[in-house]
Amino acid sequence: MKLFNAICRTFAVLLICSVSYAQPRLEKLWTTDTLSQKGPESATYHSPSNTVFISSMRTGSIVQMDITGKVIKQDWVTGLTSNKGFGFYKNHLYNAETNTVAVIDMNKAAIVKRISVEGSVMLNDVDVDANGIIYVTDTRAGKVYRIEGDTPSLFLENIPGANGLLCVGTDVYVAGATVFLKVNAKKEITPIGEGYEAGLDGIVLIAPDQFILSNYRGMIYYVQANGTKYVLMDSREAKIQANDISYDPHTKTLFVPSFGSNWITAYRVHHK
Repeated sequence: MKLFNAICRTFAVLLICSVSYAQPRLEKLWTTDTLSQKGPESATYHSPSNTVFISSMRTGSIVQMDITGKVIKQDWVTGLTSNKGFGFYKNHLYNAETNTVAVIDMNKAAIVKRISVEGSVMLNDVDVDANGIIYVTDTRAGKVYRIEGDTPSLFLENIPGANGLLCVGTDVYVAGATVFLKVNAKKEITPIGEGYEAGLDGIVLIAPDQFILSNYRGMIYYVQANGTKYVLMDSREAKIQANDISYDPHTKTLFVPSFGSNWITAYRVHHK
């Protein structure tokens, strides 16, 4: 009997360990210094160049960094105003300013034009779908705009705190202050989750129907398309923010900017 009980206890421990190991977890890789960025709101991985572009919001510039945290170009582009989220399409980078989306020629590292979004209050995150259609959130107005052929139009409204964006195929994922939504091409909204701590920010896809969301107050969530979620990291007590994140699927690296701390932290995401 004692041997049987011991075997049962061992099996239970192994089962618990295997279940916990199956859950995604974050392994810290590195953190940058506090001098390279001034108010980094977004740190966005760009696959073709295998580099990370950072919106240094307090200086109105973009920093280019390699995937090990080394700065390649401190002032890759300057002259921006309150610049936040990024989107990429072909050789262009789109960067949200307060009321405009700056269009940057990546080959020249230069602003070539600005797309004005009339009536916007505070543009925030940007993403671009496979057809080159730009989506940008207006956080303070609770809206999402769609830009096609340099012409903005209202795509969604009545989403308080609309912030993070992610385009996957013809679907657009939106993070409001406390909700996570999926929107199809017909503008039909499917709620994925609600009741989050107010402050949802960035969205990345780590596997089919599996996401990581950041909360600028200092939380990182793992979320499934069926609404299942749990907290991967909570740095609120240390007052370390988690702003507009991005993900390198090749190395399974999550890049997390902390606006108030002036640094970027990279984590290896362990998941099936």
